Amino acid sequence: MVNTVETSTPANTPQPIGPYNHIVKVGQFITIGGTAGVDPVSGQLAGPDTYSQAEQILKSFEVMLRSVGSDLNHVMHINVFLKDMRDFDEMNRAYIKIMGNHRPARTVIGVNELPKPGVLLTMNLTAVTRE
Repeated sequence: MVNTVETSTPANTPQPIGPYNHIVKVGQFITIGGTAGVDPVSGQLAGPDTYSQAEQILKSFEVMLRSVGSDLNHVMHINVFLKDMRDFDEMNRAYIKIMGNHRPARTVIGVNELPKPGVLLTMNLTAVTRE
């Protein structure tokens, strides 16, 4: 059996700032690369604070996952790259609001810088399709 690597960046999600697509799907496995809290309509940050940016990232993940036959309940692992660990509670507040009772494995890493000015955190994830 040959596995095909499918890549995409669906409409209504932030456009990548480099030469890549957000989503990679191989069979039932899905990865979504580093995503910032950018409003896909305006192209601007969803807000100046961690809560707004985290909420937007997770909303973008919802759209991306739907585009490849999945949803947030099929997320296996999320990495969070946070510029300031003092924002951990605000990130968690948005995370709980969007993720509900689904609690996939998660890693939170403090980082010194992120590529887009004003970005306070990025996230990436691993998921599976609904089937």
